[in-house]
Amino acid sequence: MTLRILLADDHAMFRSGMRAALETQPDLECVAEVADGRAAVGQTAELRPDVAVLDIRMPKLDGLAAARAILSAPGNATRVLVLTTYDLDDYVRQALQAGVGFVLKSLPPEELVQAVRVVARGDALIDPSVTRRLAERLAAGIAPAAPPRELARLTARESEVLMLIADGLSNGEIAASLGVGEETVKTHVSRVLTKLGLRDRLQAVVYAHRHRIVEH
Repeated sequence: MTLRILLADDHAMFRSGMRAALETQPDLECVAEVADGRAAVGQTAELRPDVAVLDIRMPKLDGLAAARAILSAPGNATRVLVLTTYDLDDYVRQALQAGVGFVLKSLPPEELVQAVRVVARGDALIDPSVTRRLAERLAAGIAPAAPPRELARLTARESEVLMLIADGLSNGEIAASLGVGEETVKTHVSRVLTKLGLRDRLQAVVYAHRHRIVEH
């Protein structure tokens, strides 16, 4: 199956570089390039790509506002991956709240390809370097407390999966770490989210670090 991708960035050279990197893969096709957030929203509604890759800082509408507009549109099935040069806490918080993938532009091309595939599968994604820094911020100033009751609902393996999610690992990386298949990991992730009442993996990252159930 070919994944259809929309690219939105106000720098034409960077868009061209992304397109060249993505289209080296036979299963990836860039169906549109736009230079501002408003155009990204409009073209996504018209073309319905599988993934929209958005720069955070764009004219007319920034990438996070565009992401929220795309995700809230009736019948939307497009996943969103946000790229930025700016590794700032506020952007991370907004990406978490919007429920979108978040990676830095310094990502090597092969990892950008992987990030697009991860997001297309519906797996939330935060750049691992950002995850680590976010963990430190969330842990700072939080007094130790008794673990939340719902944690007792998790099996030992589900607790292990939660900690690996909190480290920013994708399903494939978790599978490799535990020596199991990706489908098994998906089942564990789904159960973790259900038992803890969480919407997605991004909320799981915040939950794990906020409750200090991971080692830093």
